[in-house]
Parts: sequence; C-alpha cells; structure tokens
Amino acid sequence: MEVEQVVLVDSFDRPIGSMPKHKVHRAQTPLHRGFSLFLFNHQGELLLQQRSASKTTWPLIWSNSCCGHPLPDEHYADAVRRRATYELGIAECSLFEILPDYSYQAIKDGVMENEICPVWVGWSNEAPQLNDSEVNAVRWVAWSDFIAAIMNIKDNTFDDLSIWCLEEATLLHGSEKFRALWKEKMTS
Repeated sequence: MEVEQVVLVDSFDRPIGSMPKHKVHRAQTPLHRGFSLFLFNHQGELLLQQRSASKTTWPLIWSNSCCGHPLPDEHYADAVRRRATYELGIAECSLFEILPDYSYQAIKDGVMENEICPVWVGWSNEAPQLNDSEVNAVRWVAWSDFIAAIMNIKDNTFDDLSIWCLEEATLLHGSEKFRALWKEKMTS
C-alpha cells in the first residue's frame, strides 16, 4: 500500500517537496497544502463533522464538512471529491472554490497545523455514509443559525469547533462571491 504524501510548499504556495501524511503534523509542522470543504444540502443546511477520536489533529472536535490534503500533482477539485467520498461517502456534489488564498496556523495538544488551505463549498443531497476512522458523527445545521451562533461571542453552541472552521465560516459569510453563489443555489 502506497503512503499518502502531503505537498510541502513555500510561502508563495510553490511546491518544495513532499512528506508522508502521517509524519507531517507535529510540534513544528512544515507549511503544506490542505483544503477545507463546507458542504450544504439544498435546504441551506451545512454538514458539520465531529472528527474521529483516532485523528492526530483535533480528535473529537467539531469542524466543517471535510478537510484534507491534495496529493502531489492532484488538482484541488479532485482532492476535495476524493476526501468527501472517503470521509463522508458523498461522491456527487457541485464544488466551488471560494477562498483560494486562505492559510492558517493553529496548535492544540502539542500538534501544529500549518497550511495553505483553499476553502471550497459544495452542494449535495446525498446522505452521508461515514468512515468511522475519519468521522465520529455529523449533524446538519442551518447556515443562518450557524453564522448567527459563531458571530455571537456569548453563544456557546459551537464552543467545540475547530479554529479553522470558525475563521473560514466568518470569511465565507463576508465573501461577495459566496453570497452570490448562495443566492443562486438557494433560488434555483
């Protein structure tokens, strides 16, 4: 079985090498490519996932629908579809890259995330079929309720949410591109 490789990059997102996925996340994680997916159904609900207890980074923390890393020479859209299928069993979805330049660093329990992490959104009405090695649980939440809760610092509904999900959702909420796409998808 081939070891999954993560693409290491410089601050301009130029590939400078690769590293086995199981070795990349540590106390001083090198900058690498990742992605995040916010998956919606046609009722305007966001699919949130609780990460598996066996995950190296942020086990049992709630986050956006799916995250992952493109393989060397893999296009982002292909990587997003691959991981959505692998983690959630959702193979059919329309995908749109909304925040191509998002990047972040975060540390929890001595493990650092350090990614250039474009944010994608997608729509699908497929029912999730969870891969329990990746996902502990999922829940659908109305996007408007989700945004209202995370924007209200006194609301602790989503206190157990990953830092990247909070940041990405806030940026999506403020994105003209996302709002135009949302309007199109919710009225079609």
